[in-house]
Amino acid sequence: MQVPAAQFGTAPMNPVERAWRITLDFTGVLRRAESALNTSGDWNPLSPRGLRQLGEVMFDELALTGIAAQATRQPTLRRSVGSCAAAAEELPALSIACAHAEPEPLRVKVIRRRRFGPQEYEQLTFEHHPSLPRSLQAEGLGGPATAVAHLCRTDDSPRPWLIWVHGANQGQPLDLLVSRARRLQNEFGMNIALPVQPGCGVRRNAWPPYPTMDPLANVAGVMRAVSEVRALVRWLRPQSTAIAISGVSMGSPVAALVSHLEQVDAVAVFTPILGINATIAQHLGRWGASLQNTRELLQSDAVSDVAKVIDHLSVQPSPPPHRRLIVGAWHDRMAMRETALALHERWGGQLYWHNGSHVGHMLSAGVQKTTEEFLRAVVHH
Repeated sequence: MQVPAAQFGTAPMNPVERAWRITLDFTGVLRRAESALNTSGDWNPLSPRGLRQLGEVMFDELALTGIAAQATRQPTLRRSVGSCAAAAEELPALSIACAHAEPEPLRVKVIRRRRFGPQEYEQLTFEHHPSLPRSLQAEGLGGPATAVAHLCRTDDSPRPWLIWVHGANQGQPLDLLVSRARRLQNEFGMNIALPVQPGCGVRRNAWPPYPTMDPLANVAGVMRAVSEVRALVRWLRPQSTAIAISGVSMGSPVAALVSHLEQVDAVAVFTPILGINATIAQHLGRWGASLQNTRELLQSDAVSDVAKVIDHLSVQPSPPPHRRLIVGAWHDRMAMRETALALHERWGGQLYWHNGSHVGHMLSAGVQKTTEEFLRAVVHH
């Protein structure tokens, strides 16, 4: 199954312009990092901490350059605001609960034993057909797809489970290291499930594509990911003593929505994004007029209306406030700190600030300590 080709153009950005834009963006990494830190008002470039912060923010800027460079290879989107009209009429009228239909039961297709370095894990695949709203199905965005999750479990006895939803450019076995799955298994006695979002990691070459420059495909992608993870939660529940769910960056809306729609014991989000379309649009400005139409579409009122069914800032998680953790990065150049602040205002719970960048929080000892204290309380609840 494919997204209708008529929605897309065929001409990518002019190669010369693209090379010039990438070079300009790359050479401006240091300047943009210094400017961002200077505006914070508390940056000392001569201190060890200041140098670390500069390095972390530069990593954010380099990551954004890479992501945007990939985007300029994609065909220019021909979807108009008018082509979003049906979805913009249907979706805002639906509540979150009505828009996200009950997931079909998870039926295992195959489980294969895998190894990544010293870590043994299982690769679970299952066919999943989410029930998306009519307007999205009419655009060819419904239908079944093969879902994937990586499982790290000690045995078949009931244990606490952590479901870890990855961020952009992840979804590979490397996530076992990023999530510290082996340590959580050995030190905490937890099992870990790492669902792979559509179009990412080991699903990169499979339908449906996600994330893309198509705002409706992005909304459908989030809804599909939510449905798959909900099915995984229900499948794991009989073999668990507790279930915690966490989401990193692009995985944060998925984790937040699942924690609202399903009964879980704890939820944690790390460097949460505002929303998939809004986040993409936020970083397209640096690429000039060639992507201006796409940026305007992603920021249009119609697309904002469509995105209400995946607005994680509008929901309350099922766990009580003391089982909610938000980790923000004060110098986040990818998701920005405002989302963490807005989410904390809505959720309450614990808010922990990493005094560095979006990418840098993954290497922070403070973030690791806070996360482990949070999970330890779940294990011993």
